[in-house]
Amino acid sequence: MGASAGIVAPAIGFTCILIAIASYPAFSWTNNALSDLGIIPGITGPLFNFGLVASGLLSFNFAIFGLFTYLGKSGVGKIGSAFFAAATVALIAIGVFNESFSPTHYLVSVAFFVLAPISLFITTCAFWLSHQRGMAVFTVAVGVAAALPWLLLFAFNYVPNVAVPEFVSGLAVSAWAIVLGKKMLKP
Repeated sequence: MGASAGIVAPAIGFTCILIAIASYPAFSWTNNALSDLGIIPGITGPLFNFGLVASGLLSFNFAIFGLFTYLGKSGVGKIGSAFFAAATVALIAIGVFNESFSPTHYLVSVAFFVLAPISLFITTCAFWLSHQRGMAVFTVAVGVAAALPWLLLFAFNYVPNVAVPEFVSGLAVSAWAIVLGKKMLKP
């Protein structure tokens, strides 16, 4: 069940995010944060927040019953799984504590986008130590892809708001969860 949750969570999360974007024509990739959608009345806000909470709950399941089981034989694997689980709790909190809950929303958003790449870098070590070199290389590449949009934003301020780095970072982590979920399901 945990491995399947890693595949399903991103599909639900990104489907809800993209439908929320489509339902709100004023959304701007450069001038908004994705979380701005969470306080829009009508279907937009509830759909966006539901997507984050649902995908966060499924991702937590993936972290505990998938990743921890898969990598939990080593201490590094347990730590990486715990960091990923913490990132998923932060994702749930982003949907529960939308932008109306300041500064909580900001803090849980930062927590998610910091904890997710850190969990990937720790998990890279677990894959490397268990001689899964291909997964180690893939995981570190995804960790870099998840962190890089934020590092570039702070270094070059390439967009006035954060929707682009949020989307790219979330997409990278989601791709990793899908690939690993599929790997876990193989006999």
